Amino acid sequence: MSGILVLDYGSQFTQLISRRIREAHIYSEIIPYNADLSSLNIDQYDGVILSGGPASCTDSSAPQLDPRILEANTPILGICYGFQLLAQHFGGKLTPSAHREYGRSQIQITDQNSSSRPDPLLSVDTSSNERTVWMSHGDSITVLPPDLTVIARSYNPRADIGQTAAEHGSVAAFAHNTLPIWGLQFHPEVTHTEYGTQTLLNFAKHICDAKQTWTAQSWIDSQIKTIRETVGDRGHAICALSGGVDSAVAAMLVHRAIGEKQHCVFVDNGLMRKNEADTLRQVFIDDMKLNVTIVDAADAFHTALSGVSDPEAKRKIIGKVFIDVFDKAAEKIDADVAFLVQGTLYPDVIESVSPLGGPSVTIKSHHNVGGLPKDLKFELIEPLRQLFKDEVRNFGLGLGLPKSVLWRQPFPGPGLAVRILGDVSPEKVAILQDVDVIVEQEIRAAGLYRDIWQAFGVLLPVRTVGVMGDARTYESAVAIRAVESTDGMTANWVHLPYSVLETLSARIINEVTGVNRVVYDISSKPPATIEWE
Repeated sequence: MSGILVLDYGSQFTQLISRRIREAHIYSEIIPYNADLSSLNIDQYDGVILSGGPASCTDSSAPQLDPRILEANTPILGICYGFQLLAQHFGGKLTPSAHREYGRSQIQITDQNSSSRPDPLLSVDTSSNERTVWMSHGDSITVLPPDLTVIARSYNPRADIGQTAAEHGSVAAFAHNTLPIWGLQFHPEVTHTEYGTQTLLNFAKHICDAKQTWTAQSWIDSQIKTIRETVGDRGHAICALSGGVDSAVAAMLVHRAIGEKQHCVFVDNGLMRKNEADTLRQVFIDDMKLNVTIVDAADAFHTALSGVSDPEAKRKIIGKVFIDVFDKAAEKIDADVAFLVQGTLYPDVIESVSPLGGPSVTIKSHHNVGGLPKDLKFELIEPLRQLFKDEVRNFGLGLGLPKSVLWRQPFPGPGLAVRILGDVSPEKVAILQDVDVIVEQEIRAAGLYRDIWQAFGVLLPVRTVGVMGDARTYESAVAIRAVESTDGMTANWVHLPYSVLETLSARIINEVTGVNRVVYDISSKPPATIEWE
């Protein structure tokens, strides 16, 4: 197997490493740093990347480097924590930095040979030896071992005149003197790093000589083969079809693999968009000819959520009821159901738990990740688990899915329950469904639907005083949220035209009973998340 292997040490950005490489049509996969490597032939890969992570190499309990990685005859690149692990392995000294580096930083590329050319890892089409990069670390190399050579240093542009980066900057990148090993203290995978993608491609394409043969069709073919081999003659699969992009692509992919052995179930949990069941019936049953059973379970979800306000509790309750409903639906299928298909994406996973066993930090539990019961009787099939939304859409095109499905804006798995702050009730859901219809209509009317990642309303747990028809009102407030993003991991709030905001406010207040105030959310991710809960 060719391609780049990424060892996950728990960074929130690990998947971005693999993503940047895949964007160049080079295959890449992620495994946890502590995976059993005895059955894995490292030499089959063109290169290995050690990711960043939240731990400190100076801690005795910190994740370590498996020596078998270094014994393999393949190039290695360490990023952030991986950079520090490599430096420590070769005898370097690490200490907590007096001035920690978080966010944008400046580095200077050092000359590496008599021709004054930068190291091949950092070689780009520019004459400047200064670059803006993204740092996120608290430890720095204070003693560099003799086997490693500095190829870049961070520096403070406001340092004393006459000082060079070598005199006051910390090590930002190194190369081994004789082995194909490199390290970067900064994160080349994030968009904030100048020439970051080119740096990763220098490693994957030029240093590792990885082939650019990974395409949407090759991924589809590979997944179909894997799913077919996984299911085999072990039973049938039941697919959690929500009507969104992710579950639709997952359903079509599994359908291609096992055909009639897949049974799609749409659970109407009473927390969906308005008339969602009717829309799903038209698209997936009438148009796409999938085998879909629609289950009305609104009462079960509302009963379980009654009086519950905590966001994590709501998500986990929804996950539990979701599986209970699936158990009952599976029992009615005249077949041995052994598998559960879900359209789980990487952003869902990375915010809930480390996707592959690594030590990443939990942000919030997604109902189809952290909310699943430990005694789940189905074996999960999650073919999209390491993909981002835009990749899923691209693969969906390859599967022949209609654009009306592929370009629907993301909708949270727990539905409107996480857009209703506080406790959930059928009355509150009805209010937010009406708000949601107006938001989508006006965003489409403004020609912005395809440009915006998500636009939606949030029902706030406050009531405000208003005046309508010369009478006092005391009703709910709604927040409008609209963000721009490419993968859901980071997002900027959209500068909606005042005319659009004005129309949204007027329509919602006039047309939705129970709302007398509309506000606009101008928070980006991070520090906020896209959804409010």
